[in-house]
Amino acid sequence: MSVSYTLSDGLTIGVEHLWPAVAVPVAVAVLVYVVFWGERGSRSASTRSRRLLFASRVLVVVLLVVGAMGPYTVQTRETAGEPSVTLLTDDSASMDVYADTRESLVADIEATGVPVTTTTVGSEASSRLGDGLAANARENGTVVVLSDGQVTAGRSLAIAGEEARRLNATVSAVELIPRNREAAVSVSGPQTVSSGVPSRFVVSVDGVRLPDESTVEVSIDGETVATRTVGENGTTAVTHTFEDLGSHRVTATIESSDVFDRNNVFYKSVRVVEQPDVLYVSARTYPFENFLDSLYDVTKTDTVPADLSGYSSVVVQDSPATRFGNVSALQEHVIEGGGLVVVGGDNAYENGGYGESPVASMLPVSVGNATGGTTNIVLLVDVSGSAEEGMAIQKAVALDVLDQLGDENRVGVVAFNFRAFRVAELAPLGENRNTVANQIRRLTSGGATDIAIGLQGADELLGEREGTIILLSDGQDRPAQAAAVSNQLGREGTRVVSVGAGRKVNELTLREIAAESGGSYFAATETNRLRLLFGGGSRQFQGDRLTIVTRNTFITSGVELTANPGQANRVTVKPGADYQVATADGTPAIASWRFGLGRVVSITTYGDDGTLDGLLERPDSLVLTKSVNYAIGDPARTQTGVTAVGDARVGRLTSLTYRGETRPEAADITFRQVGTNRYQGEFTPSTAGYGTVLDTEYAANYPAEYGTFGQSEALTSVVEETGGQLFTPGEGAEIARLARQQSTRIRTVRDSWSWVFLLGALLLFTAEVIARRVQVYRGRTTLESGLP
Repeated sequence: MSVSYTLSDGLTIGVEHLWPAVAVPVAVAVLVYVVFWGERGSRSASTRSRRLLFASRVLVVVLLVVGAMGPYTVQTRETAGEPSVTLLTDDSASMDVYADTRESLVADIEATGVPVTTTTVGSEASSRLGDGLAANARENGTVVVLSDGQVTAGRSLAIAGEEARRLNATVSAVELIPRNREAAVSVSGPQTVSSGVPSRFVVSVDGVRLPDESTVEVSIDGETVATRTVGENGTTAVTHTFEDLGSHRVTATIESSDVFDRNNVFYKSVRVVEQPDVLYVSARTYPFENFLDSLYDVTKTDTVPADLSGYSSVVVQDSPATRFGNVSALQEHVIEGGGLVVVGGDNAYENGGYGESPVASMLPVSVGNATGGTTNIVLLVDVSGSAEEGMAIQKAVALDVLDQLGDENRVGVVAFNFRAFRVAELAPLGENRNTVANQIRRLTSGGATDIAIGLQGADELLGEREGTIILLSDGQDRPAQAAAVSNQLGREGTRVVSVGAGRKVNELTLREIAAESGGSYFAATETNRLRLLFGGGSRQFQGDRLTIVTRNTFITSGVELTANPGQANRVTVKPGADYQVATADGTPAIASWRFGLGRVVSITTYGDDGTLDGLLERPDSLVLTKSVNYAIGDPARTQTGVTAVGDARVGRLTSLTYRGETRPEAADITFRQVGTNRYQGEFTPSTAGYGTVLDTEYAANYPAEYGTFGQSEALTSVVEETGGQLFTPGEGAEIARLARQQSTRIRTVRDSWSWVFLLGALLLFTAEVIARRVQVYRGRTTLESGLP
């Protein structure tokens, strides 16, 4: 049995065993008998000498016993380690735009006496920096990254940074200054489009040391259709209408005198299919029919027929439930992958008896009070150390968000740093608004940041309920784990809405976390849009035109709204649906969701004359086009053959999807079945340009390594999270100083002191014997024992 005692200064003293203490009284008794009760003669030592002998022997026994008991101390102590630096050098192609400072940096560090281990990661067309960082991180070690941080293969820097943090390793980086100009062009846009429908392609120029303006030439099928000037790291959009069916080539080229030529051209293959067949259902004649007819192959009917097999989507405008027609066929059509767009009016939704009809289950809205939905909401407030500097901003934003929420919502509050703290339980906000606000005002900051822990704490507060977590944070945390938790929450029916709050906000992290759950990101200046989502009747919204509620979705991306139709049906957006657009007074105008394999859009705003009013005019008409396109989905979904080829890159596996009754055969491609009449295969392009697989043209482009340049924000985030620093190439001595600092740690040290007591007993016994021999030698006693 051991015994210990902690002193006030953090020092703990103790012994391993108590049983040796039993020997003390036994030894004392023996010594009393031997020293004092033994036979005395004329040559016996004096009483004083006997007492001194007894005292010394008892002290020797005590020292031996204490040594046998295993005395020890435990205390925290700063101890110096063996400093070393691991220099992780990126040897991928993108590093060619920077000066090679590796040898001079190693020499500067080793000149201070700190050894350097150099490890090279990456190859010409691939940078596995994340894998290299994870493999070279050591406990309490220092890793210095000589790279632009552009990871093009392997694990992400966020995951590698998490491993480094677990090991208490410091990751620092050398800030690289480009010495050469480098530009890369790319094109984004649809792979499959409909004949006669305008298609929009975005051409981007990225790079380092770019001129103020770059000239981009865009050609389609070898004919130049646009020559544009874009600014540094800028974009330009090109709209083109394809008339001929089949494959078409969209090629973007820039003129640039730089390091690499291969990334000055980007290839994109576009497959043009026949205009989708759209069934337009309405008992009246509206301008929307003509609008659709200019884009699609439209068939007009008064009611939904029994056979919808030939239509990609059904558009129903201003029809009461009793005039829908064959609703069963419509439900089957949507469940199996077809689209549905329901447009409102004086005869639709609450005016058309939708609430009690079979069509109600398919719609992303419920007929009723035209307000934002009522739900369970957890305000998740970041109170970590990274948020400390902007804590006043955090509280102000939290109180502002609270003000947007309607009284009908059940609201709770959780604060988090590296742990989660319940601040307020879920309760109706109307009767607790002031109490919740005061609890937010009393929050204090401190500690590390772990958004994943915060999300888990918010989920625990929700319990078995579905709801919404409104995350208020600066986003200064590793995204990987938090995104994984958010993804799980989304699958369980809980969305994460992130709000950037703080002096330095990492929008990329917050956007990723929200997107994983199907939620949205809002800047601190956009919190008024939360009023549209959760405002309820107690928090009315007022604007002067249609307002985009959820940005950057398929329907709202690139859309500009100027119209104000003036009327709207009284509906509520269902939980799980996407609230896309609101009217000027906050009523839902456009909402969407997935129903079975299909997609459904509700458009509930309309003009005083029952038409869609200004929505049919540019620029607002784009939101109608995109709403119908969203409902249509893949216009080639019913066709056979190769239906999709992934983003092909030279030297990288590219997937392709084939639809047909039998497994296809192609050289060097093995197909596996992934669904009914659906097969997936992979191939690796060897050259950039246009190629053919199974009679289908595809475009292969330069490796991703040649597409992004400049120091990445992901690398900077890892440096900040692990307590590292950013150095210039000439700061080798400073890197060595950090390595020494990192190797010196406050550690809990346990010291055993048995040897001190045993040595003391030996020294005392030896000294006593020597002293008695000296007495005899000097003639001060005639006793052989040496005692006087």
